[in-house]
Amino acid sequence: MLDETFTPHGKHLIAGEWVSGGGTFSSAPVAGSAHEFSNGTPELIDRAAKAAEEAFWSYGYSTREQRAAFLDAIADEIEARGDKITAIGTAESGLPEGRLNGERGRTTGQLRMFARHIRDGAYLDRRHDEALPDREPAPRPDLKMVQRPIGPVAVFGASNFPLAFSTAGGDTASALAAGCPVVCKGHDAHPGTAEIVAEAIHAAIQSCGMPAGTFSLVQGGSLDVGKALVQHPLIKAVGFTGSLKGGRALYDLCAQREEPIPFFGELGSVNPMFLLPEATKARGAEIGKSWAGSLTIGAGQFCTNPGIAIVLDSEADAFVDAATAALKESGAQTMLTEGIASAYQSGQSRIASTDGVRELLATDCGQRSASPYLYETTGKAWLGNETLGEEVFGPLGLAVRVADVDEMEAVAKSMRGQLTCTLHMDDGDKDTGQRLMPVLERKAGRILANGFPTGVEVSDAMVHGGPYPASTNFGHTSVGTMAIRRFLRPVCYQNMPDALLPGDLAE
Repeated sequence: MLDETFTPHGKHLIAGEWVSGGGTFSSAPVAGSAHEFSNGTPELIDRAAKAAEEAFWSYGYSTREQRAAFLDAIADEIEARGDKITAIGTAESGLPEGRLNGERGRTTGQLRMFARHIRDGAYLDRRHDEALPDREPAPRPDLKMVQRPIGPVAVFGASNFPLAFSTAGGDTASALAAGCPVVCKGHDAHPGTAEIVAEAIHAAIQSCGMPAGTFSLVQGGSLDVGKALVQHPLIKAVGFTGSLKGGRALYDLCAQREEPIPFFGELGSVNPMFLLPEATKARGAEIGKSWAGSLTIGAGQFCTNPGIAIVLDSEADAFVDAATAALKESGAQTMLTEGIASAYQSGQSRIASTDGVRELLATDCGQRSASPYLYETTGKAWLGNETLGEEVFGPLGLAVRVADVDEMEAVAKSMRGQLTCTLHMDDGDKDTGQRLMPVLERKAGRILANGFPTGVEVSDAMVHGGPYPASTNFGHTSVGTMAIRRFLRPVCYQNMPDALLPGDLAE
C-alpha cells in the first residue's frame, strides 16, 4: 500500500487562487482520515465563469501548438504527482492501486493524444470554395470555413472515474484542446483527488503562461451550485457523466435557459448482449464465464457494464449455469460511495420483485459493498415490462430467455438507446447477425462482435455515446479525439482579407 503523503487543503481553485467559501463538508474515504473541504456556492460559480470568459479572449485565440504544449504539460504535472494521486484516489474511492494507476495512464495518454491530434489540424475540417467572379447567372464569393471554439465549458466530475472522467478527464481535455476554458464541478466522492489534479492543471497554466481563468475547480455544494453552473449565461456547453435522473435534470435546465446550450450527458446503459444460436451451442459455457468476469470488474461500476444477456431458451442452460458458477466465486467489493451501494440494493430489489423474474444467485451486501446477483426472465416477460431495461449500477446480471430469433429481434427493437450492443456469433450465425444489425445500429453508439464492452479505447474511431438515454446528444462521443468537436462550431468567412482570418485558415 502506498503511503499517503498528500494532505488536501480543502479549497476551491478560482482563476489561479485557492479560496474558501460556503461552509465545509467532510470526505468519506474507505481508508485513512477524512478531510474537510469548502462547499461551493453560486457566488463562486459566478467568479469562475467570469474568469473563464475573460480567459477565453486569450486562450480561445491561442495557437494549436500553444494548447498542445499546455495539454502535454498537464500530463507531465499529473505524472509528477502519480504516487500521491494513487494514494488518495484509492483511499477515497476504494478502487485498487492497479486500477488507479491504469486510469491515471489513460488520463495522461488521452491528454497527449489530444495534443497530437490538434497539432495535426485535421479536426478543424477546413474548407475553401474559391471565388468564381465570372460565374453565370451570379458570381460566387470566396468562402472559407473552419471550426472555432464556443467559449467557457462546464464539466461535472464523475463518481466512477476519479481521473479519466473527472477533473482532467475526457470532457476537460477535449474542451481545453478545442480552446475553451473550463469550470469543473468536483464530485463529492473524491474531492481530494480532484484537488491534487487541479493543482497539476494550475501548475501547467503557470508554466505555459496561460490565463488564470483557463481552469477553475469548485468543490461540493448543494444542488443550487450545479444549477448555477449550467444556467450561468457565460457557460456555453456542459459535459456530464452520471445518473439518468441527475443528468436529465441538468439537461432540462440547459434547455430552459434564455440562451439554450448543448448538454453533452452520458447517462446510463444496460449494454445488452445477444447470444446467437450457433455461438451459444458451441461455447455457451465459455461466454457465460466471461460474462461473469465482465459483470463484476470494478464492482460493476462501469457505464459499459453488460447487464443484460439475450439468449435462445433452448440453448441457454450451459451459458446460464456457467455464469452462475463463476459469479458464486466472486466476493464482495467496495463500492464508490454508500449512496451508490444503496442505489444498487434498490435496483436489485426492483428486479427481484418483478413478475416473471427468477432468482439464480443472491448474496448479502454490506453498507458500502456489493456482491453479484443473477436473475433470468422470459422474452415475453421482458416485452411486457419496460422497467426490466432500466440500469442497475453494479454487478447484477439478467438473462432473457427468448423463444426464437423472432422474439430476440423483438427484444432488440424494444431496447432504449444504449452505449453498446454486443453480438456473440459464429460463422453459422451470419444470417441472424445481418438481421439484427439494422436494429442494433439504431440502438447503440458502439457494436461489438465476440467481446465485452467494459474497457473503452481512447482513439480516433471510438464512439462513447448513443441514442437517449445513453447520451443526450447522439451525434457526438465523450471518448476519443472526436470528443473535441463537441466544443467547436463552424464559422464561414466570406471574401475575408487574409489579415483578418484565424491563424488556422491563414495556413
